[in-house]
Amino acid sequence: MDRLAINIGKLELKNPVMTASGTFGYGKEYSDFIDLSRIGGIFVKGTTIRERQGNDYPRMAETPYGMLNAVGLQNKGVDYFVSNIYPEIKDIDTNIIVNVSGSTIEDYVECTEKLVGLDKIPAIELNISCPNVKEGGMAFGVCPDMAGEVTEAVRKVWDKTLIVKLSPNVTDITEIAKAVEGVGADAVSLINTLLGMAVDINSKRPVLSTVTGGLSGPCVKPVALRMVWQTYNAVKIPVIGMGGISCWQDAIEFILAGSSAIQIGTHNFVDPSISVKVVDGIAEYLDKHNISSIKELVGALKM
Repeated sequence: MDRLAINIGKLELKNPVMTASGTFGYGKEYSDFIDLSRIGGIFVKGTTIRERQGNDYPRMAETPYGMLNAVGLQNKGVDYFVSNIYPEIKDIDTNIIVNVSGSTIEDYVECTEKLVGLDKIPAIELNISCPNVKEGGMAFGVCPDMAGEVTEAVRKVWDKTLIVKLSPNVTDITEIAKAVEGVGADAVSLINTLLGMAVDINSKRPVLSTVTGGLSGPCVKPVALRMVWQTYNAVKIPVIGMGGISCWQDAIEFILAGSSAIQIGTHNFVDPSISVKVVDGIAEYLDKHNISSIKELVGALKM
């Protein structure tokens, strides 16, 4: 048995380290920096039923210990993904997971149906938590009933692993997690970005064209850890943790708090090789502490 291997539903991971949607392109963009086969999975850019141009510029801003983004799910649509991108990435020796986004339940379902026949896509991540889309997106992720409704609709057309990405911009994230678990989600991933903003004091205007955007990076890590721990203790399905992970020690913290696997996001922009460094660091930690399987660490936080 490979001591780093772990399952998320029917999804088999060679190790718990994956890359977050929107921070790693479609994987091939990073192939000059790392051996992509060494990581557990790649969550590709958010994919919608129709092409999206995204929000107006400026839509990125640096903040202390993090960044704001308001890209707005820019992509060429699921048909383009199926015909042009999938053939180029399907043979990468790791799990390729599509982040599915939409403005209506029908959008989510139709987009998912286009992916059903792709043999090398073993899972999708249902993005009900994007704070940068005017319609849909986060609207589904802040209400348990709506989160359950869109998850249930997608579950009916997708029989492979279904991961639902949760928003931190809620009063109680466990209520959303329990709602999607109740209608068939195989796992939840959290957290997506926190809602934030930046101001230009010279122009006296917001920095981002959308005024607000998604805050990510090391500054969100304590919030993400807390929400992962709460969710792990509220549901029986696996939790995939993310939010400010920038080293292997951060990853171990998330795993101890209840994450079966983790995603690295913003730090991919800082260090394109961070994901394999985290894999190596986790392996060394297991060696040092004589731990035979990563599974022993999941939720092993001592209280």
